[in-house]
Amino acid sequence: MDQPTPPPVANSRTPRDMVLSLIVLLVPVLLVVLIYRVVQGGDKPVEVDTAPAVAQARSANAFPVAEPTGLSDDWRTISAVFQKTEGGQILRLGYVTPDGAGLQLIQSDVSPEKLLPAELTKSGRPAGTIKLDGQSWQRYTARPGERALVLLERDRTIVIVGGAHEEEQRELATAVR
Repeated sequence: MDQPTPPPVANSRTPRDMVLSLIVLLVPVLLVVLIYRVVQGGDKPVEVDTAPAVAQARSANAFPVAEPTGLSDDWRTISAVFQKTEGGQILRLGYVTPDGAGLQLIQSDVSPEKLLPAELTKSGRPAGTIKLDGQSWQRYTARPGERALVLLERDRTIVIVGGAHEEEQRELATAVR
């Protein structure tokens, strides 16, 4: 004789069991995130050394290379690249400002007619001038949410572009020597 199969057992798990299981999983994840952010400084930008890119730009001797001096320790250099492009050479130094915004310092011997549309977009337009440390910088509109300061010199063009406050842009512009 065949034994009758027992009826299926109803699932005895409750919503409380599911919540407890999620808590067991979330606790280690939260600990890892806490360690990353607090102990290891996960929110801080990774700083780079500008010396190799600046040395490469200087050795190319395409334009006078200026480095910002006198900026506080709250300024963080996060990128430094020198590259040869069609029509010249470009040195780009990226910064995180004390307020946490981004600014890029661009120096180049590429003609302003080519450089400015490439860096500020084709919709970038002059928006007045400002005198900083005895030099006449032009204000420009740039990508959405960004503004730029441009210094046109005989041997190079300097562009400071980003979403930082105008005061921080001015601080970087006056630090460029």
